[in-house]
Amino acid sequence: MTHALNHCAMRFGLTLLTLTLAGCSLRPALAPDTGPIPPAYKQAQAEPTGAWTSARPADDALRAAWWTMFQDPALNALQAAAQDANPTLQAAYARLQLSRAQHQQARSALFPRLDAGFGPTRQRESPASYSGRDNGPASTTTLWRTDAAVAYEADLFGRVSSTLSAASAEQARGGALYRLTLLALQADVADTYFLIRELDTQHRIYRQTLALRERGFALNQMRFEAGDGGELEVERARSELEVARADALGAQRLRASAEHALAILLGKAPADFSLPYEPLRRIELTVPPGLPSELLERRPDIAAAEHAMAAANARIGAARAAFFPKLELTGAAGFESSSLSQLFQWSSRSFLLGPFLGTALSLPILDGGARQAGLDTARAAYEEDVARYRETLLNAFREVEDNLMHLRIMAAQQTAQDRARLAAQRAAELSRLQYETGTHTQLDVIDADRSLLQQQLASARLDGDQARTTVRLIRALGGGWDTPLPGTPLSVPQASAAPAPSLPLPPSPSR
Repeated sequence: MTHALNHCAMRFGLTLLTLTLAGCSLRPALAPDTGPIPPAYKQAQAEPTGAWTSARPADDALRAAWWTMFQDPALNALQAAAQDANPTLQAAYARLQLSRAQHQQARSALFPRLDAGFGPTRQRESPASYSGRDNGPASTTTLWRTDAAVAYEADLFGRVSSTLSAASAEQARGGALYRLTLLALQADVADTYFLIRELDTQHRIYRQTLALRERGFALNQMRFEAGDGGELEVERARSELEVARADALGAQRLRASAEHALAILLGKAPADFSLPYEPLRRIELTVPPGLPSELLERRPDIAAAEHAMAAANARIGAARAAFFPKLELTGAAGFESSSLSQLFQWSSRSFLLGPFLGTALSLPILDGGARQAGLDTARAAYEEDVARYRETLLNAFREVEDNLMHLRIMAAQQTAQDRARLAAQRAAELSRLQYETGTHTQLDVIDADRSLLQQQLASARLDGDQARTTVRLIRALGGGWDTPLPGTPLSVPQASAAPAPSLPLPPSPSR
């Protein structure tokens, strides 16, 4: 009786110890420490007084199809086509599916493993196995067996939970990387589209210049044939005509190259895609940058770096747990019989438990430093991810500041450039009128026309730069940062798949 009580007490104590240790975790704390974050962007201070303007209504539009703010139906259609067929985005989606499958695989360790088997075995034992003569008779037996085996690892010291946390962080990182690829694709499509429209504007300017040069050449040719002009004026006009033609062909070449690049972004062969010519309209759009602290939630690359850091932190906990005992609960039950007809008889039942009450407690002692090397590897990976997170954060602030600076200065530059273009246009008109009345030479007309062409091209390039810089600012701000991931029900919050730790920087774990 006393032996039975001791046996029950031992079983109860072991069960209580197992449940207690299952709640332990050796993961280092992920303490927030972002360092100083500026209250506002320096380059967002557009007014001379330094006043900073916060969110505007366009801020909401950035959260979804941000390119619709440009109000360009052709761009909208290109974005839809790119998201349907771009191979890079399809590869990113496959990687997202891979991270989801790996998370599910890691989650399976929380549940018992159950296997079932059925089949016969046939065995012949040698006479020597039962102390007989080597050339003596031997028996052959057939054994039918069916059984079910169960195994479960108790989560001592949080090894399983740490592994699952790492997989959850990797799944969240996979979602952030997908959004990063999607944002890069959207920005590249818009950037290339506006480059093509800028080249279309240049092409229109070159055509107008070419028509003007052709009329000038024809006029000088007529004067030369009538004896009112010299051959020098004819050759000068011919030279300017051919230069204009060469420049127009150069713009066509650049435009064709940009169109091929856009076709690849759409997942099409260049031969299967063409974009009609349409000059660029000046973009009258102001993008609110928001607060610098909001960038940590908007930028998918920052989110990816943060989740990588969280995964590395969880792997430290799993590496630490390798220094402590591992508890495996195992058991098997079934039937064994020498005859198939007697297999499922109650007398044929069999079972097998582990070495002690269905448990197997293993404690590593010597491994040649393998566990310490694993822990050092996990710590080094964590420290690398922390440094990469800081680098990503600083680069994000720099990109936003750069694009804000470009747009702020570009606005004043466009105003000055418009005045220069209008002045050059008026000077060309006056020079042409005075040449026709004989008060100016042909060189004056050529010089005025060349200056007008340069100012028109400068205006076109500036408008194109302004459109592409607006796109790059939206990209630097994170674009549509709350776009739902594919394959995720809209009713399920994105954070439910893998709870994200706080975005700030954690300190390095203590050794």
